[in-house]
Amino acid sequence: MSFLGTDQADGSGLAAPAATGRGSARVVRAGFIPLVDASVLIAAAEFGFAAREGIQLDLVKDVSWANIRDRLAFRQFDVAHMLAPMTVASMLGLGSNPSPAITPFSLGRGGNAITLSVQLFRRMQSSAALTGNENALTNARALKLVIDEMRQRGEALPVLGMTYPFSSHNYELRYWLAAGGIHPDRDVKLVVVPPPMTSDALSAGAIDGFCVGAPWNMVAVSRGVGRIVAVKEDIWPSSPEKVMGMRPQWAEQHPETLARLIIALDRAAAWCDIHDNRRVLAEVLAEQRYLDAPAEIVHSVLLGKFVIDPDGTERTVPGYFSFHDDAANFPWTSQAQWIFSQMVRWGQVPYSRANAEKVRLAYRPDLYRNALAGSPSLPKVDMRIEGGSDDGFIDGAIFDAVKIPTYLAQFDIRSDASDAGKIEEI
Repeated sequence: MSFLGTDQADGSGLAAPAATGRGSARVVRAGFIPLVDASVLIAAAEFGFAAREGIQLDLVKDVSWANIRDRLAFRQFDVAHMLAPMTVASMLGLGSNPSPAITPFSLGRGGNAITLSVQLFRRMQSSAALTGNENALTNARALKLVIDEMRQRGEALPVLGMTYPFSSHNYELRYWLAAGGIHPDRDVKLVVVPPPMTSDALSAGAIDGFCVGAPWNMVAVSRGVGRIVAVKEDIWPSSPEKVMGMRPQWAEQHPETLARLIIALDRAAAWCDIHDNRRVLAEVLAEQRYLDAPAEIVHSVLLGKFVIDPDGTERTVPGYFSFHDDAANFPWTSQAQWIFSQMVRWGQVPYSRANAEKVRLAYRPDLYRNALAGSPSLPKVDMRIEGGSDDGFIDGAIFDAVKIPTYLAQFDIRSDASDAGKIEEI
């Protein structure tokens, strides 16, 4: 499907700008996982934004974040759709193949949700007298009641899936659980499940719930096996999600290509944020070579409108996906430091000033500013206080990146040495 044609640099129409004839196109090979939050990369390739900058953006669909990490490290990809924490983990030398990766561009905010099996949610309703209209924190506290009952009766504790140990899904799921009084390493069992397999795993009874990006929560609901109990905006609206990751050497060796790619992604992101464009975006995303999911579900979640349970209960979340507005693409170093704080909280890495400095190198606002110099919307600083009144955490916490030990000291629920290594793969 091709939408090349009319030159509309402001992204206001359905047709994207045609290539400008910069000579032979520079081929950039990009890996991605079939998720709605790959929209900006897909739009840049499909709607001509990359071509206009003289880039042939070749997209390669993959199944797991571990594959994405390894194929980037082994130079099978030039850049990749990556979990925001993956670049932080790589600079800290964490994981089975800790090859350094950086990001100069965030692919947007939003899109995650936490889904529990219908059976588990019905039990929560019975134990906590839920009506089905409660907020995310109340749902977490209801799950705590059920877990206490299960422990008293000697039942197996719930198994919850997430996509990768160094992921926003892991940290958001843990944050939600802890806010409800549930210890993520002691009161539930966490396992890794690739995003497209989460609905099948829930249906088969292999897991009792999961945290993953759209559209897989909504697919589980449409199949009658899941109930959405929280979305990303409930936990922290600005929680970093996906980024464009790359090897530092690639960025150093191809500065002009990188700058053009950032420009192309910036324009594609602005186009994706226009709601009138989201129908045609959904149709492309739904194709087998991308998400291979129902176009109506994809379109609904792009608009922040979706059904949260098999009974047909609907929820609308304004800004469920924000691809460009309010500096959504800026690589805030304060957000990288928040990710680091969660790694420390959950026992993945010790806190030290040296580690905090390594984290600073993972997010590269300097490269972003270099590519988009002159843009009136460029943030003037690299760090900010996270979790203010319009961007609150579910537990009311405030994060100051220069006071990480003080920030962590306020939490009663956190990991210790006995909790290490408790995430499994299925």
